[in-house]
Amino acid sequence: MNARPPSKPSPPLNARPLLNRRLDGLGTTIFAEMSALATATGAINLGQGFPDTDGPEEIREAAVRALREGKGNQYPPGPGIPELRAAISDHQRRFYGLGFDPDTEVLVTAGATEAIAAAMLALLEPDDEVIAFEPFYDSYTACIAMAGAKRVPLTLRAPSFRPDLDELRARITPRTRLLLLNTPHNPTGMVLTAGEQSAIAALAVEHDLLVVTDEVYEHLVYEGTHHPIAALPGMRERTVTISSAGKTFSFTGWKVGWVTADGPLVSAVRTAKQYLTYVSAGPFQYAIAEALRLPDSYFDRFRADLGRKRDLLGDGLRAAGFEVYQPQGTYFITTDITPFGEKDAYAFCRALPERCGVVAIPNSVFYDDPDAGRSQVRFTFCKREDVLRDATARLRRLAG
Repeated sequence: MNARPPSKPSPPLNARPLLNRRLDGLGTTIFAEMSALATATGAINLGQGFPDTDGPEEIREAAVRALREGKGNQYPPGPGIPELRAAISDHQRRFYGLGFDPDTEVLVTAGATEAIAAAMLALLEPDDEVIAFEPFYDSYTACIAMAGAKRVPLTLRAPSFRPDLDELRARITPRTRLLLLNTPHNPTGMVLTAGEQSAIAALAVEHDLLVVTDEVYEHLVYEGTHHPIAALPGMRERTVTISSAGKTFSFTGWKVGWVTADGPLVSAVRTAKQYLTYVSAGPFQYAIAEALRLPDSYFDRFRADLGRKRDLLGDGLRAAGFEVYQPQGTYFITTDITPFGEKDAYAFCRALPERCGVVAIPNSVFYDDPDAGRSQVRFTFCKREDVLRDATARLRRLAG
């Protein structure tokens, strides 16, 4: 499949307010608002998905060593340093049996968010349609809008949040250009099965669609197995796979992400990426190259640790009276507040810090339809166990 390079002129002045409105909403301000509430009230912040402890000490020291040795203190190569591109290529082969040429089929980005933005800008034209799972990770909506394309939601519904494949087929039109997949899925924690992946791949091949897949939680699957769709027949040449180091190694502030794909697709994404940040995270690239080569025992321990925290928070939320939708992966648990006689998750989350000293995120901000997910609230469990115990003890005040 031929990738289309970006070719859109700047919008005229009178169109810019419209563009700004298209980027607004759907979680663009909710994290700042809830974090401010946490600071103002002294509440425990279980809203944003970042750990409260750093990752492996040897990886932090690798970054310090790179700084001291002058590695990456000046502009690194545009596609990423060779050591990291080789490590990413080896990671894909080691865990999934996927081979990518580190020189032409791997691109380092400023986190997965830049990779998503560059992919949307590179691969979409105005009025193209993009089918994506709803609730959306918030940057998807903005990136699709910046490309001038139209998002088409495929809604994942409680309690299982499984994609309706018949509904997916029905949403494909002659204007559909791309499927934007997120597995494990933020915020629901759903993990696509091998059967679902195969069915989606068959639709992509049948309709000659591009696929961009966000796999940043690939090493945080507690039930089931992560299956990269790029490994399926007919998919390698049409799939852009995105991941990052932040979630896997607990250094979210370093913002080291990557793209792996067929050469023409990587070239197209790089064309857009070079006008976003050009390069980033020079010394941290050397550290992440070492992180990706950590033994399997690291990945196993990390997943087991987060799995225990998932269960700890889930049990505490149930004890507090929430309906809990057990996630298969990610950092997050989605709950429902109707057992409390409440229906408005946004109002609930605004009041929660004062009521019991905990901050969470209303899932309704991740939907196009304001009534969808209206009673759902997301909590993160990527915190220390003592913090999670304190939070669940506070939340039990809701039960009376």
